[in-house]
Amino acid sequence: MSERRARPDTTPRKHAWRRRFTPTGGSGGAGGSADHAPGAPAPVRKDQGSIVQAALYRDGRRVASPDSLAETFRRLRDEPRGMAWIGLHRPTESELLTLAEEFDLHELAVEDAMEAHQRPKLERYGETLFVVLRAARYLDAQEEVDFGELHVFVGRDFVITVRHGAAPDLSAVRRRMEDDPELLTLGPEAVLYAILDAVVDGYAPVVAGVQNDIDEIETEVFSGDPAVSRRIYELSREMVEFQRATRPLVGMLHGLMAGFAKYGTDEELQRYLRDVADHVTHTSERVDGFRQALADILAVNTTLVTQQQNAEMRALAEAGFEQNEEIKKISSWAAILFAPTLVGTVYGMNFQNMPELHWSFGYPLAIALMGVVCVSLYFVFKRRDWL
Repeated sequence: MSERRARPDTTPRKHAWRRRFTPTGGSGGAGGSADHAPGAPAPVRKDQGSIVQAALYRDGRRVASPDSLAETFRRLRDEPRGMAWIGLHRPTESELLTLAEEFDLHELAVEDAMEAHQRPKLERYGETLFVVLRAARYLDAQEEVDFGELHVFVGRDFVITVRHGAAPDLSAVRRRMEDDPELLTLGPEAVLYAILDAVVDGYAPVVAGVQNDIDEIETEVFSGDPAVSRRIYELSREMVEFQRATRPLVGMLHGLMAGFAKYGTDEELQRYLRDVADHVTHTSERVDGFRQALADILAVNTTLVTQQQNAEMRALAEAGFEQNEEIKKISSWAAILFAPTLVGTVYGMNFQNMPELHWSFGYPLAIALMGVVCVSLYFVFKRRDWL
């Protein structure tokens, strides 16, 4: 990116640089009340709708806090060595068109900023960089990852941030930049890299929260919790979104690093960007590992559920087999007992003309017949293991 003024000499101070931009505790929300010059009261601002904060800087220090876009444009024209930093949250179409006309923003970039729902990317339109970032924050109560979208326009003398969602907290980035005017003097590029660092650092709590969820899921899987499958599926979907947010950043940052020599990027900013790229690579690898771990856990859970179902089916089959054996025994004895009952029933009928009714050997023959039938049935059922 071409520079509009000479850069001051800087000495290597990488660790101090990181400390300035590493998020710490403290307040700072999406609103503009926390986004003002250090040591000075917050400026009284009118209701500007989507405008979170608009400020004008010269030589690394805030010189004005305009109340409207029109005033910001006017003050920037009066400050040939100034830089405007405009923060918007879910801006209207008219506001974006006004910015596009003033700063000569490309229509494709403006269209993307209007529609949102873009994947992370880096585009250069002339002297203006257009960057799309996906910020993330971990909601511990819901055990969910909330994603926000940030569009950044970086020009020769301006930085415009268009935020869709609660994350990231750009007011903290602004405060840290204003705490070190020497860094802010490096211009819009320093602001861009500070924003990149804030977004990437915001991934660390998400990674920690997801790692804790995976540890809990592993415990639930081996304890036989029936609801764990749904939890695995939901977390896997969030990891897909997380992967879409982090993986493109690796290529984006390498693309910025490839332009160091062409655009005369300050050496300190080069070190800073390389450090951010290392963090992005590490985070992307962790997210890839989470997806693989969840896939493995889901496979293990499926195996355990299948084993449990097989055991239950085996138990049911064994119970059915035992019941079948009992039914066989009952049926066999019922058949054996039915034979003498049948003979006795026939000869118990009171008819005058019945064969062998008055025969002297009729009774012994009937008893013998009953015995032969019962013994025969017993041996038949015994041979078939029914008894």
